[in-house]
Amino acid sequence: MLLRLLRTYLRPYRRLLTYVVLLQLVSTMASLYLPSLNADIIDKGVAKGDTGYIVHLGGWMLLVSAIQIVASIAAVYFGARTAMSFGRDLRASIFHRVGRFSSREVGQFGAASLITRNTNDVQQVQMLVVLTCTMLVAAPITCIGGVILALREDVGLSWLMLVCVPILVIAIGLIIRKMVPGFRLMQDLIDSVNRVLREQIAGIRVVRAFVREPDETKRFSAANSDLTETARRVGRLQALIFPTVMIVLNCSSVAVLWFGASRVDSGKLQIGTLTAFLSYLILILTSVMMATFMLMMVPRAAVCAERIAEVLDTESSIATTANPVTEVSSRSELELREVSFQYPGAVAPVLRSVSFRVTRGQTTAIIGSTGAGKTTLLSLIPRLFDATGGSVLVDGVDIRELDENALWSRIGIVPQKPYLFSGTVASNLRYGNPDASDDELWRCLEIAQGRDFVEAMPEQLHAPIAQGGTNVSGGQRQRLAIARALVRKPEIYLFDDSFSALDLGTDARLRAALRPTIADAAVVIVAQRVSTIIDADQIIVLEDGEIVGRGRHDELLENNATYAEIVQSQLTVEAVA
Repeated sequence: MLLRLLRTYLRPYRRLLTYVVLLQLVSTMASLYLPSLNADIIDKGVAKGDTGYIVHLGGWMLLVSAIQIVASIAAVYFGARTAMSFGRDLRASIFHRVGRFSSREVGQFGAASLITRNTNDVQQVQMLVVLTCTMLVAAPITCIGGVILALREDVGLSWLMLVCVPILVIAIGLIIRKMVPGFRLMQDLIDSVNRVLREQIAGIRVVRAFVREPDETKRFSAANSDLTETARRVGRLQALIFPTVMIVLNCSSVAVLWFGASRVDSGKLQIGTLTAFLSYLILILTSVMMATFMLMMVPRAAVCAERIAEVLDTESSIATTANPVTEVSSRSELELREVSFQYPGAVAPVLRSVSFRVTRGQTTAIIGSTGAGKTTLLSLIPRLFDATGGSVLVDGVDIRELDENALWSRIGIVPQKPYLFSGTVASNLRYGNPDASDDELWRCLEIAQGRDFVEAMPEQLHAPIAQGGTNVSGGQRQRLAIARALVRKPEIYLFDDSFSALDLGTDARLRAALRPTIADAAVVIVAQRVSTIIDADQIIVLEDGEIVGRGRHDELLENNATYAEIVQSQLTVEAVA
C-alpha cells in the first residue's frame, strides 16, 4: 500500500527525484574520494616530508569538500521540495475524497480519525519521503562505493566487513521488529485522544452543566496515558538503536586498528592506507545505520499509508452516473415517489413509501413526533443520503441522474443545527453567493430579522464570527443561516426546524417577510411548532416514517387525529383555529 501511494503521488515529481539521485551520487562520490586523498597525503606527503605535495592534495581536498557541500545542500533542497509537494497533494486528495463522502462514510470513519489521517498520518509518510531523498538514496551508493574502495586499499582486512555489517544489521533489525506493533498501536491511540478531546470541546457546556469535569478529566487521562505509555515503550526501543550502532562502530574501529597494526608492522600496509580503510569501514557502517534507520520509519509509514489508502479507496455511497444530466428546465419543482430509506444495519426502515410533490410558489410543511423521520426525509433531497427505495426528482429528473453541482445549485438548505464558519458575518453570508453585494446581504438580513443585531455590532458586516458561531446566540445563528440561504436565491428552499430558536413574534415577522421572497420557489419546511407551518399550502404528517395525514391546517385539524394531538399538545384548538 505504501509503495502504491508513493508511486501515485511522486510520479509528477520524477524530474526533481532525478535531480536528487544525481546530486546525492555526486555528494557521495566526493565523500568517498576524500579518504583516498587523505591516505596519499599521509603516505606520500607527511611520511616523506613533501610540503608541496601536501598543499597540492590539500587544495584538491578543499575543492572536493566544496563540491560535496554544494551537492548535499542542493539534494536536500530538491528532496524537501519533493516531499512537501507530495504531502500537499496527498492532503488535498484526502480532503476532496472526504468532501464527496455522504454522512454514512463520515460516520463510519469518525471526524477525529479523518483529521488524524489527514494530518499525522500524512506527516509520517511525508517524513519517510524526506528521509528517503536525504538519506536512503545516499546509503546504497556509500555502501557499495565504500566496499569497492576499501577492497582497493587492502583486501587483507576485508573480512572485518563481513563480520561487522551483519552484526549491525541483525542487532538493529531485532529492535525494529519489536517496534512495529507499537507504531501501529500508536496511530489508533492518537485517534482515541483526538476523539475524546473533540467530544469534550464540543460538549463543554454539557460537561459543566452536569458537573462531569472530574470524570471527563479521568477519561482523557486514561486515553492520554495509554498513548504516552505506548510512545515510551517504542521510544525506549528506539533509544537502543544509536548506542547499538556506536558499540558496533567503536568495536569495528578497534578491530581495524588491532589487526591493521600487525600488517603495518610487517610492511604489508601503510599508515595512510590503514586510515583510509578505517574511514571506509565507518562510512559503510554509517550507511547501513542510515538504511536501518529508514527501515525503522517504514513500518510506521506503512501503517499510516494503509489508513490513508482506506480513506482514498472508500467510494461514497452517493454514486454519480457516468453521464449525469447537467441541464434541466428551471421549474422549481420537487417530487418524492414512493421513497423509502433504511440506515445500514438498522432493523426497520426509517421512511416507508413517502410520496408528495412541491411546485413553484408552494410551501409544503412536514410535521411529526420526534423520531418520525422528518430530518432524514429532508436529507434525501440534497443527497446527503440516497433513498434505498423509490426516487427523488428535481425539475422532473431523478437526482441520482442529475449532476451534483446542478442539484446543489438549485437548493438552499438551512440545517437543524445551523453551523457558521470562522470569519465574518459577510463571509458566512457569501457562502450562498460569493458575488453578492453588501446591499444584497443587508436585504437578506432584513428579511431574516437579523439586520438589527448585525447593525448593533461595532463592525457590522465585518464583525468576526467564531468557529461554529459560538460568539452569537442560537437565535442569531439561525437567522444568519436563513439569510445565507436567501443570499443563494435557490429554486428550492429546505428549512429543517430552522425557526425553533426564535420567539413567536420574530417567527411571525420572519415568515411574513419571507413569503414574497420565496414566492417563485418550492419550499419545504420541517417544524415542530404548529404556528410556524399554519399557513403552509400543504402539511404532511409523518408518523413512524409513514405519511398519516396530508392537507391544509384546518382540514387536518378536523380529520387527522395525529395532527390534532400535536396541535393540542402545543395550544388549544380554539387558539390555533
